[in-house]
Amino acid sequence: MTPRLQVRGLRKWFYSQRSERRLQVFDEITLEVLPSEFLTIVGPSGCGKTTLLRVLDGLIPYEEGEILLDGHSVVKPGADKGFVFQDSSLLPWRTVMDNVILGLELQRIPRRDARQRALQHIELVGLKGFEDHYPYELSGGMQQRVNLARALVVDPAILLMDEPFASLDAQTREIMQAELLKLWAQDRKTVLFVTHQIEEAIFLADRVAVLTARPSRVREVVEIKLPRPRRLEMKRTPEFLDHADHIWRMIQEEVYRTMARTGHDRD
Repeated sequence: MTPRLQVRGLRKWFYSQRSERRLQVFDEITLEVLPSEFLTIVGPSGCGKTTLLRVLDGLIPYEEGEILLDGHSVVKPGADKGFVFQDSSLLPWRTVMDNVILGLELQRIPRRDARQRALQHIELVGLKGFEDHYPYELSGGMQQRVNLARALVVDPAILLMDEPFASLDAQTREIMQAELLKLWAQDRKTVLFVTHQIEEAIFLADRVAVLTARPSRVREVVEIKLPRPRRLEMKRTPEFLDHADHIWRMIQEEVYRTMARTGHDRD
């Protein structure tokens, strides 16, 4: 099967004018995401997970390597990529409906057609009846549902999700994980999902990509051999915990390696 997203030899540096130094973020990251696949990315703090997602979206340039989406080079953001940020990033002066149709407006879709598509996606994320509400009238979980509907309504080839549930309380976060899988099962959109939570990564994914400490590369891509559909109770099964232990050991080794390297640099 031809990958939907191909990342080949990706390298990225950040430059500091103050110190005149450059910091390497990625070291030849190579990764493939198949059509309809749900792939999650985890790694030690500071390894550049969010930066990677923004580079893949075209929001941040990169110095070396290649990014292909359906065979075409990624050079800028576009309607072929939907991005869901850590916070809801909703415009507070716009209603749920007007937030969801924002991307369609930018594509100059006629308002009547845009509203019809938006209504379908508002219902899809479970917010029918809230079309005229403003963001301040919604809970955090509901705001992220709006954010998800806004990303899906443009029918992107791939959905990039940057820790979308990080700001939610633990109970709401688990509910949103289960709801996201229900939505994903309906049209099997290709998803690349960044998270700090190992359990979240395993529960959602077909495969989990584990990044090394900075400068990051892909240490291992773990196939999650758990049946679908998935229920939250699955997180307590021995098979699930085996995956969690394996991934945690890799991240722990990367953290210790960074600590040892930093300590050596101070000596």
